[in-house]
Amino acid sequence: MDSRRNFIKKTALFGAGISILPNLTFGMASSEEKLKIGMIGVGLRGTNHLDNLLLRNDVVITAICDIDVARTNLVVDKIISKGGKKPLVFGKNEYDYKNLLELDNVDAVIISTPWLWHTRMAKDTMRAGKYTGLEVSAANTMEECWDLVNTHEETGTHLMILENVNYRRDVMAVLNMVKQNVFGELIHFRCGYQHDLRAVKFNNGKQPYGGGVEFGEKAISEAKWRTQHSVLRNGDIYPTHGVGPIAAMCDINRGNRFMSLTSHASKGVGLHNYIVKNGGEQHPNSKVKFKLGDVVTSTIETANGETIIVTHDTNLPRPYSLGFRVQGANGLWEVDGNRIHIDGQTKAHQWDEANKWLKKYDHPLWQKFGDHAEGAGHGGMDFFVINAFVESAKLKIAPPMDAYDAAAWSAVTPLSEASIENNGEPQDFPDFTRGNWVKREPYSWIKNTY
Repeated sequence: MDSRRNFIKKTALFGAGISILPNLTFGMASSEEKLKIGMIGVGLRGTNHLDNLLLRNDVVITAICDIDVARTNLVVDKIISKGGKKPLVFGKNEYDYKNLLELDNVDAVIISTPWLWHTRMAKDTMRAGKYTGLEVSAANTMEECWDLVNTHEETGTHLMILENVNYRRDVMAVLNMVKQNVFGELIHFRCGYQHDLRAVKFNNGKQPYGGGVEFGEKAISEAKWRTQHSVLRNGDIYPTHGVGPIAAMCDINRGNRFMSLTSHASKGVGLHNYIVKNGGEQHPNSKVKFKLGDVVTSTIETANGETIIVTHDTNLPRPYSLGFRVQGANGLWEVDGNRIHIDGQTKAHQWDEANKWLKKYDHPLWQKFGDHAEGAGHGGMDFFVINAFVESAKLKIAPPMDAYDAAAWSAVTPLSEASIENNGEPQDFPDFTRGNWVKREPYSWIKNTY
């Protein structure tokens, strides 16, 4: 932690984010004027972003917004304790964020609110001319996906989807391998969000996680809003942690695009069983009917002929995994089992342990700045995603994961809902780039420009 703090205090860390942007070199951004950031939503995720921002000497938090007074008080104390000035505080109602957006001393905004607010807040932020950072998932409906793209194009204001898994160390090493053609021509991928969230979706209103079987108004934190999606929706409602990294590997929206999707959902018993086990059969919530299938499986086809299997699995007991598999004509990597097989380089018909390969192809960003990412959250990848946002905003350039990516990755949700509703009927992906995917150049994720 001290290494990371000292490093950031001494430099603006221009290259950590810019090196994955096209035609930019390390050290281009100017640190003479600090980037003024407003934060909408300062719950657990927003506060995590804040902690990383407070270690930088090239930003200042000028305004925050949250309807939870306890959270805004906590954040104000954090900022002051780090030597910052007290930010302007908004939160008198759910729409007070619009007053934050009117401030002249806000250049960029990070949105970390419940899902249903993401798109509407992002639209308002772009219309206000503020560089927009949006937490995942970016949109819930197809209309919202188009809203993000249309608002970006109408205003010229950039939006970055803050998908941190794109910066995970093993993911970036495999991305490096993909770009160096280690796997050969790409054929197939698997990914998803497989995470036991039962204790996150319920609590007793006194503890952030676990300790009860309440959700909605009787709960706190994510259980206050997230669980309701499982009551009313049946689809892959949280796709971007898996889809985002795979999209980068196969150049989605930049020479390739998603074409169609089919989805199926299992029956849903996990949340009901959790309530009965922890609250008893007589608890009122044991009568709740949850629409979300416990395991939702989607298959995506791309324009270049790859297939991608995406799994959503958050309501059953299981270890955490994003289920990554990257397969090409010359071999494959699987995150589960930490294994790899490369034709002609590993033993025939046998797996090899992946760590030595991941070390060999460790991404240049992680080689250079890995020590400074220590303690940044989620294994250090939060350091890289927030830095890419800050550096892109300072230069007012397109981010590495833009509005078109936010729309395409988030579209998995409404398309999967439609497919499941229609017995697995194929759904066509819209072309959010309006044909420009053919000529958009892939980002230089690997080029050592710093």
